[in-house]
Amino acid sequence: MHSAIAILVLVETCLYVLASLTHAGIVLEGHEHRQAMIAEAVISAVLLLGLISLGLDRSWSRTAAIFAQSFALLGTLVGAFTIAIGVGPQTTLDYLSHAVMILLLATGLVWLARSRSASSLG
Repeated sequence: MHSAIAILVLVETCLYVLASLTHAGIVLEGHEHRQAMIAEAVISAVLLLGLISLGLDRSWSRTAAIFAQSFALLGTLVGAFTIAIGVGPQTTLDYLSHAVMILLLATGLVWLARSRSASSLG
């Protein structure tokens, strides 16, 4: 497995799992939001598949990881947009978590885009 990018994708996956559990009311009470919980659970599952693809080290691993990161970024931008227009949770935690998510995903995408092959990701 390509350790550096894999660690980044693992951190992203864990962040989305934590966000989903927070919006489920499991991690923090008072932050429940069903739609956000579902969206973050789906994104974490897609990121996990991207992480698994990196571990398989196949010719398509980089493409799969780029897809997973892109999907996550698109979903996160939709979430940030809903926050901006006043739909969904409006807490400081939501603002900060979306900013961190976008930063991490953008970093991962740039990293993956600059690599020419799966073997150059390490």
